[in-house]
Amino acid sequence: MIRLWGRATSSNVMKVIWLLDELGLRYERRDVGGPFGGTSGPEYRALQPLGLVPALEEDGGFTLFESNVILRYICNAHAPATPLYPAEPRARAQVEAWMEFQQTALNRPAGVVFIGLIRTPPEKRNAAAIATGVREAGAMWGIINDRVARHPYVVGESLTLADLAYGPHVHRWFNMPFEGRPPAPHLQAWYERLKTHPTYKCCLGEIV
Repeated sequence: MIRLWGRATSSNVMKVIWLLDELGLRYERRDVGGPFGGTSGPEYRALQPLGLVPALEEDGGFTLFESNVILRYICNAHAPATPLYPAEPRARAQVEAWMEFQQTALNRPAGVVFIGLIRTPPEKRNAAAIATGVREAGAMWGIINDRVARHPYVVGESLTLADLAYGPHVHRWFNMPFEGRPPAPHLQAWYERLKTHPTYKCCLGEIV
């Protein structure tokens, strides 16, 4: 049995939920993190040393953390033939490269905007930091905009783990209340295309 630890409002949990539902795999999810707490004790830290979400647990004592690693593991272990994670080395490397880009290039500025607008009370917000985050995240989304101008999905003609990695974040990007969002028509079209996948729409919750 796959057990997924993490609240459903976490972007990193959302992407794993999307994959599990897309593959039709049975799993159990347990709410931890945020208002649910439960991530600071030794039992959870044995699953995720930093006390973040998600964490994956399977029968036999196997555990794993880091959301994009979890995505790759699920495909390798439970759906090795899925086109979401192609087996051909160059195709797989492209998927992995863009998954890494999400973590290394987009996460920081996008997180500044999200934390600043959604998790911070209005009277405590740093408007300058948020504006800088919008500008820097907008530049990273501009790179994805150029990618999906050339083909329907991030790495080609079909949905892959690369799209799943960005899906929760692009939902936030287009639905958070801020000014200065640069025009990105191909990114918007890609977002609308993602929403035609029922499993994507189901994993998206309130932006909190």
